[in-house]
Amino acid sequence: MDYTFILFLAIILIATKVLGIFSQKINMPAVVGALMAGIILGPSGMRLITLEGDTGTFIEYAADIGVIMLMFEAGLGTNIKDLRDNAVASFVTALAGVLVPLVGGTILYVCCFNVNINDYSQMLSALFLGVILTATSVSITIETLKELGKLQGKVGTTILGAAIIDDILGMIVLTVITSLKNQEVSVLTMFFKLLIYFTGLIGIAIIFSKAKKIIEKHNRQRRTAILALAFCFLLAYISEVVFGIADITGAYFAGLMLCTMNVESYIERRTSIASYLIFSPIFFASIGLKVKINKIDSNIVLFTVLLLALAICTKVIGCGLGAKLCGNSYRESLQIGVGMISRGEVALIVAQKGNQCNMVDERLFAPIVIVVICTTVIAPIFLKWVMQDKKPT
Repeated sequence: MDYTFILFLAIILIATKVLGIFSQKINMPAVVGALMAGIILGPSGMRLITLEGDTGTFIEYAADIGVIMLMFEAGLGTNIKDLRDNAVASFVTALAGVLVPLVGGTILYVCCFNVNINDYSQMLSALFLGVILTATSVSITIETLKELGKLQGKVGTTILGAAIIDDILGMIVLTVITSLKNQEVSVLTMFFKLLIYFTGLIGIAIIFSKAKKIIEKHNRQRRTAILALAFCFLLAYISEVVFGIADITGAYFAGLMLCTMNVESYIERRTSIASYLIFSPIFFASIGLKVKINKIDSNIVLFTVLLLALAICTKVIGCGLGAKLCGNSYRESLQIGVGMISRGEVALIVAQKGNQCNMVDERLFAPIVIVVICTTVIAPIFLKWVMQDKKPT
């Protein structure tokens, strides 16, 4: 038996933690350090760790578990109250914030890689880049708004609500695009499967709401967390294998069904232990391990610059336009758009799924990682600038 995977696991955990702490010291999220750890350890850096062979397979499987658990936690952390507050403005903002990046990303891919629009496979890859750009991660934005004392205001509430709806819409778009991968399945059949799938999710959610009191009686019992995680894995498996829908979609909705119950905090706390101790570091490091700098040529550099500019502009324009349509002032609309810039771990999760479905080329991981890091860093800087109170005249 080859025990190299144990050595790799130790190296990944140490490197992601050390660089994660360093990132936080310079006011950046720990995920940036974890990504850099993967890049340094992988083929673009010291070449200590590879994704080839049985050891690589182990890392890939562990990373997939990490993705599923991260999306389950995202579902658990969804605040339905924020979703209800300012619901119309949040929905319109989120919808525009999904459609504009989706279209923009697709057009950019088509133009930069000379895609034949009649080529089904190439067009799916182009669409998937747009799907990646629809992602929003507002954890940094939330911290910045708290620091500025603006979290509970109109702008803060709209950003929070739009981010939640953005994730839900993003999962639906991801589901549709991945379902289109199988060309043998007709579009009508695909939508029928989606209808059955989401009808089933609604049915399960209704059952859970009816059994809410029974479930809540078992709060703070270990079996509750174990069964909740088992439910997450089961729904992820059914989504992927039975319906051909991304496993992370099932995991997210599993968490969403439990987020309004008093068991949520206990389940989140228990499941997050395994996640942040082992599986999440492996996932973020695995993204960095897939970055191959030697494959970056002048075309990819240009594409990276354009992708970053597009990632910023499409969220500011899309979400800002949606906010303006709902009666916000130009200044408030700009603030909301800037607050939705950060892509964070959500974009990485979607990119990972695209790679597994052969819809994201490995050459694109470097641009995607750069965009994630840059938008994560500049979002709070831009937000502080646009949120400054006007000086009295």
